[in-house]
Amino acid sequence: MKITAAVTLAPGEPFVLKEVELDPPRAGEVLVRIIGAGLCHTDLVASAGMLPVSMPAVFGHEGAGIVEEVGPGVTKVEPGDKVVITFTSCGTCPQCQRHEPAYCHSMPALNFTGQRPDGSKSMRDGSGEISGRFFGQSSFATHALATERGVVKVLNGVPLEIAGTLGCGIQTGAGAIMRSMACHQGSSLVVLGGGAVGLSAVMAASLQSCRSIIVVEPGAQRRELALALGATHTIDPTFVDDVATTVRGICPAGVDYVFDTSGIPAAIAAVPRLLAPRGTFGFVGVPPANASNLGLPGTLREVMRAGFTYRGIIEGDSDPDIFIPQLMSLYLEGRFPFDKLVTTYSLADINRAVEEQQQGLCVKPVLLP
Repeated sequence: MKITAAVTLAPGEPFVLKEVELDPPRAGEVLVRIIGAGLCHTDLVASAGMLPVSMPAVFGHEGAGIVEEVGPGVTKVEPGDKVVITFTSCGTCPQCQRHEPAYCHSMPALNFTGQRPDGSKSMRDGSGEISGRFFGQSSFATHALATERGVVKVLNGVPLEIAGTLGCGIQTGAGAIMRSMACHQGSSLVVLGGGAVGLSAVMAASLQSCRSIIVVEPGAQRRELALALGATHTIDPTFVDDVATTVRGICPAGVDYVFDTSGIPAAIAAVPRLLAPRGTFGFVGVPPANASNLGLPGTLREVMRAGFTYRGIIEGDSDPDIFIPQLMSLYLEGRFPFDKLVTTYSLADINRAVEEQQQGLCVKPVLLP
């Protein structure tokens, strides 16, 4: 079928809207008409050529829409169902069998290569094949081919156009607090970075009844939003001489948890000075490839002496079939207002959405075909 998609023709180039041909669903696949797709930093990393996806390619991995057709063997959804599309997984490896699909043994091959497991591609135009299936979807388009394991039904009352944001960034931030680190009631937390992932962590920390929720973020609007969503303190790292000293002024013994979403080497280097004894450092932010020091913060002696735990986090340790409905239910109860993070744009304005997100003018852009 003919669809319209935002195509990246070469690494680092702007998105271009083009008509492309999309395959019908094969076994285990689901054709979804996209209603809205979130824009995530990982899409920009991939479009810059930093993941093993050959160009031209269609990215987008926070889609939501309506099922139009299902391939052979699909029983989880049927045409007409409203769904969130999230990452995909194999379903058979030991991690999937333990309900930890974010650590699927085939995660890179299934989500980051732009092709099916058999090496075939799902899109093409008059010039040749186009990489699709990014995170099992490629949802910067009017339609996407998802996998059965990668779709979750949307609960009645949840706005479909923004529901796709639950598929990656928001479940990552919330899951880091609620699942990966399981921050306990009365605990203290520093969140480094006030983007969509960091602010989702703030909302989750409020749900977990954390006592102190400190957000380190240079953007004034994002700091204000953090306070509105449950942060108890915010710090402008460009205004204070030393973030660690400022944090210790709030929590003299240090904090129980630090969650980094920034990937900024200087911020990460300060983590041992932020943590209380037996504190946990969870991280999703990855330093840039040209950073001089890509190692974990502190020395082995420091980490051992204080009993720190360092925790790499993928997708908030989410089992999407369980966690995404949980977040939707919390939203419907008025306890997880993720809609406050969203600014909508038309798919045709995708490049403007990228620029405005990078300028800090919005937190979570959602593209409407």
